[in-house]
Parts: sequence; structure tokens; C-alpha cells
Amino acid sequence: MSTRLVVGATLSAAFVTSLLVAPAVAQPAGSRPPAPPQVAGRVLTLDEAVAIALEQQPQITVQLFAYAAARYRVDQAFAPLLPQLTGSVSTLKSENPSLTTSGLKGATVFRQFDQTVLAQVALSQLLFDFGKNLAATEAARKLQDVALENVELQRQLISLSVKEAYTNILFAQRLIRVNEQALQRADLNLKSARGFYEVGTRPKSDVARAEVDVANAKLAVIQARNAERLALVALNTAMAIDVDTPTTIQDNLVYEPVTLDRQAIRAEALRQRPEYLQAKLSAQSAEALQRQAFRNFFPDITGSGAYGGARRDLHELWAVTLSLSWTLYDGGGRIGRYREARANYESALANIKATELNIIQNVEQAQITVIDASERIQAAQTAVASAQENFRLAQGRFDAGVGTILELTDAQLALTQAQNTETQALSDYRIALYRLDRARGRR
Repeated sequence: MSTRLVVGATLSAAFVTSLLVAPAVAQPAGSRPPAPPQVAGRVLTLDEAVAIALEQQPQITVQLFAYAAARYRVDQAFAPLLPQLTGSVSTLKSENPSLTTSGLKGATVFRQFDQTVLAQVALSQLLFDFGKNLAATEAARKLQDVALENVELQRQLISLSVKEAYTNILFAQRLIRVNEQALQRADLNLKSARGFYEVGTRPKSDVARAEVDVANAKLAVIQARNAERLALVALNTAMAIDVDTPTTIQDNLVYEPVTLDRQAIRAEALRQRPEYLQAKLSAQSAEALQRQAFRNFFPDITGSGAYGGARRDLHELWAVTLSLSWTLYDGGGRIGRYREARANYESALANIKATELNIIQNVEQAQITVIDASERIQAAQTAVASAQENFRLAQGRFDAGVGTILELTDAQLALTQAQNTETQALSDYRIALYRLDRARGRR
């Protein structure tokens, strides 16, 4: 069953609800972030590691906030359709000089200061705009859905990174065991070669060759241990926990055959992949913006009213207005914006097809990789069985004094390589299955 059917992890759903319902509510004094998960001291399954990453990973939180911002942009786009209420207060102080004459005294200038206060409340309502703002609101809603798909896309990518790091740890641990066994065999061969040399039945070159094999086996163990440490850092980082956490995981590096239905997987991918849904939503948003750009050629009809007073004596003032605003010519700006919107819409339609082709290619490549890894596992298992028998015979011949050190070391190397090849095929198979899940839109 596809995890895409689930809306999201519990924490993420709760986060979105709290973010959108009460975005301005501050945390209570003394509140603390959730405690980090207790990973040390227990064995993590793959599902537990993925769940921890989906709860802790800040990259998902980034997308959740981006989704919240997209929700608020829908409110902004719809706001012009609702009543607009404004209040204003202004004051005017003026000087009115006057000139008077009185007999022999000549002219006298009188200065009079007047102060007027105007206060009013204005209400306006867009009555009809030929659907311009509705088209803008629809475009914003589609972009909001695109942002929501980004959240799901980030979850799928985080899940895949956890699964790959988890598998890489198991792969490194398996290589450590394989190369430690090879080191033990090389040590035994070195002891045998030295014993034969001391009694004079083997030349010194046999001892030197065995010492080289021991050194190479030690190097392989060191490399495998370093690979394990790197994979552990990658897993802890994907789970958003301290990189020094001694994480222990459950071994699931086993071969489990699967049956692939190509047509069903392809249909599921086109139904579930966030990228394909985003491409269709983006096209719908571009179509709405094209409609808005076309409707910008038509007028707006607005009704407004104002009520207030002016003093000195607070004279009552009121006004009611019905206005029609129509830009008849703006130098070709609206025509250019409409053509741009139409080109963006055509581009978005082409992007749907390009995304579909890319998804189908991803699905087909993932299935081919699964089949390839499955076949390599079966061939590698046969090779391991043959190499073990060949090494057993070469060891017996060398111990009996009829085989050469070169024959023994070649058999030893062939066995180690066969075991490494089997381990690599098992790891590739698990990762191929995880990438197939991602290609079909699953976490």
C-alpha cells in the first residue's frame, strides 16, 4: 500500500495545523523543543529510522513554512474582493491676513488663524471586475497546492536518503566481516608458509607472498570500517540527530524476490509522484493567470461611501460614490502581460509532458536496476559456493605439500572477491528497491 495515501506524519500534521490556525501565538514561557529521540542503546529498524527522520529533519520544516506562506498568499489574493474599510484624521491650520484703514492712522493688518479638523471613515467594495481577482485567487490556490507537494517531495527524498545510508551501513558491516574472515585465512596461510619454510620444504618467497596477502587483507578491513563510519554519519545526519550518536541498526540485507508489473508501476508513478502533480498544478495556475491577464482589458466597478465630520463646529460630512475605472490604453503593457501569461501557460503544458517522460524513464530504469541486481545476486551466490570449494581444495593441496602458495592465494582472493560481489549485489538490490519506491512516489 502506498504511503502517499497518508497525508503526513503525526508531528507534521500537527505542526501545519498549529502553524495555520494560530500562527501568532507565541510559545509559553519556559517551553522547550521536543526531546531528541532515544537512539543509543537500542537496535533501530528501517521503519523507525525513517520515522525519526520525518519527525526531526529541519528540511521538512522549511517546506512546511513555505506551504504556510503560500496559504497566506491565497488570503492576499482574495482580499481585494472583500470590503475595504479605512479611517483618516487630518488637521489644517491656516492664516488669513486682512488689511483695514481707519482715518489718519493709516492701514492696519489683522492676522486670523483658522484650524480645521477633518475625521472620516470610508468603506469601499469592489462590485464587479470581470473575475480578475478570482482568477488571481485561483492561481494562488494552485501554487499553494504546489507548495504542499513540495512537502511530500521533501519527505520522499529524506526517506530515500535514510534508506540508502541504512543500507550502506549494512553493506560496510558485511564487508568488514568478509574481509576479517579473509584476514584470518591469510594469517593461517602465513603461519603455514613460515612453518614449511622453517623445515625447508618451502622457499622464502612463499612467506613473502603470504605476508603481502595479510597486508592487503588488513587494508581492506580498514577501508570497510571507514566506509561504515561514513555511512553512520550520513544516517545520523539524515535523521537530524548528533553525528556522534552510536546508532545500531537491524540487518535486513537479505534477498527477497519481488514481482514487477510495469504498467501498474508506471500508472502509480504518474498518480503519486509530487513532481507530476506539481507540473499539472503549475499549468492550472498559469492558466488562471492567463485568464486574469485577459480580464485586465475590462473595467472595474467600485462602490464607496464615506462618513465623518469637520470642525470647528464638527459639521457632518458624508458621500456615496459609484465609480467605473477603465484603462483604455497603457502603452501596450497589458497586451505584453497577456502574451507573457499565454506563453507561460504553453510552457507549463509542455512541462507536464516532459515531466511525464522523465518519470516513466525513472521508473523503467529503476525496474531494470532491480532485475539486474536480482540476477547478479543469484550468479554471485553460485560463484561464492564454487570459490569456497576451490579454496578448500587449494588449502588441502597446500597443506599436503603438493600445492603452491600462488595457487592458494589465488583461491583465497577469488573467494574474497566472490563474497564481496555477493554483498555488493545484495546492497544494490535493496537500494534499487528503495529507488523504485521513490520513482513510483512512495516514501
